[in-house]
Amino acid sequence: MPINTTIFHRTKSHSFVQHIFFHKKKLIPIMEVSMEVEVASSLSSEKLFKLYNNYHTIAPKVDPQSFKSITVIQGDGGVGSIISTVYGDGSTSKHTVDAIDTSNHLISYTYFEADVFKGIIEKTTHHIKFSPSPNGGAIYKRTIIFKCIGDAKLSDEAMNISKETIKSIFKRMESYAIAHPEDF
Repeated sequence: MPINTTIFHRTKSHSFVQHIFFHKKKLIPIMEVSMEVEVASSLSSEKLFKLYNNYHTIAPKVDPQSFKSITVIQGDGGVGSIISTVYGDGSTSKHTVDAIDTSNHLISYTYFEADVFKGIIEKTTHHIKFSPSPNGGAIYKRTIIFKCIGDAKLSDEAMNISKETIKSIFKRMESYAIAHPEDF
């Protein structure tokens, strides 16, 4: 019978959870690294939720250099759907939509295939929450859990690039929503 142990580590910018599975006297480590990104917006949480709930149709319009195409290959774009992305550099990824909570403005999805994983990452799970802020706008918060293969680790540089990319894409999406208020 397998025995599971969890070890939690925290640094200044990231959290690490290492799950160690003992099965038939064999040690199999699985490293999880979490990262959070928060961005304040002048838009309401309702508008941001609607914007990101239509990410697969809007992102290629907003940033065609980064996103050549985003295609729903199974389902209707809702929970359980599989979505394929072709990026500007020709790399690809696929993810499943895990949850869409319209009343709490939450979206969750899991990338299970991506060229950028390069044998380091098994999958990443993204949890996005839009919360009202005191100034009438909203806070965009994204938590990403990277499930690394074996004892592979993500560099601080890779984590920082990911954070900056997420913030940059958010700002472009936000600008699109401001320029097209009739859509939101």
